[in-house]
Amino acid sequence: MAKIKTGVKVFAPASIANVAVGYDILGFAIDKPGDEIIVNFSDTPGLKITEIRGAKGKLPFEVLKNTAGFAAQKMLEHIGEERRGLEMKIHKKMPFGSGLGSSAASAAAGVMAVNEILGRPLTKSQMLPFAVLGEQIADGAYHADNVGPSLLGGMQLIRSNDTLDIHRLHVPKGLYATVIYPHIKVLTKDSRSILSDQTSLKQCIEQTGNIAGFIVGLYNGDFDLIGRSLQDVIIEPQRAQLIPHFYEVKDAVLEAGALGCSISGAGPSIFALSANSLIAEQVGEVMTRIFTNHKIKNELFISTINQEGAILI
Repeated sequence: MAKIKTGVKVFAPASIANVAVGYDILGFAIDKPGDEIIVNFSDTPGLKITEIRGAKGKLPFEVLKNTAGFAAQKMLEHIGEERRGLEMKIHKKMPFGSGLGSSAASAAAGVMAVNEILGRPLTKSQMLPFAVLGEQIADGAYHADNVGPSLLGGMQLIRSNDTLDIHRLHVPKGLYATVIYPHIKVLTKDSRSILSDQTSLKQCIEQTGNIAGFIVGLYNGDFDLIGRSLQDVIIEPQRAQLIPHFYEVKDAVLEAGALGCSISGAGPSIFALSANSLIAEQVGEVMTRIFTNHKIKNELFISTINQEGAILI
């Protein structure tokens, strides 16, 4: 067990969930943006949130109503340290409602910061269930496709969300993500509510073939197969209506050389995967130009697949 520290700061990165073909079961982390959480010891028993920056009054200070606080509290209860005096400061450095896993990053950073200051009683994998519980209070769903990558890093496959049977996938050298966040509002609950619970046999066959092909492409470094497989025939067609100019962007970035393009999480962010940094940058220029021409403010992020996840800084 590591030596107990007096204070720690942790960064947890944004994540891209679903990755087109893996709704609620596939996700990967990117280098930035992300959230930072600072935890210090306190003479007052129990966990308290003493500062929130970058949220403009949107986040509660009540521990059990805050994603980072709730996740950390449940972990403290699990290890028998719920009376330990701790103060948590939350620095939100990524946008809300962006489809980039904002609540997941907070939950991941929250559990890791508390774990660090207590001398690492748990491994990252052992912290995962508590981080998932934290995000659940934000969107009502128990799934790890954002939290898993944000905490553990890499490209993660969640075979079962119920049991958190999660596995890191191989990522071939050169794979880059280009992600654009258009400043429009898409609520996760709305993005989920429009989805049909009916899927045809044809769609099921095509989608399972695509996710299988995507995973094989990752392990074999077969970028052509990755590109052929990044086709969402179930979720994307239903959600695209929520994002203005989505298909204009998708068609343009595929023409620019991207392997594939789809909606990040619940949206409105859009991601594309490319075989090298040059194409990723060209794809970013195309994305930015389209939204700017339509007078929609936007933010662009270009990154390799972040393999570390939450880190001590």
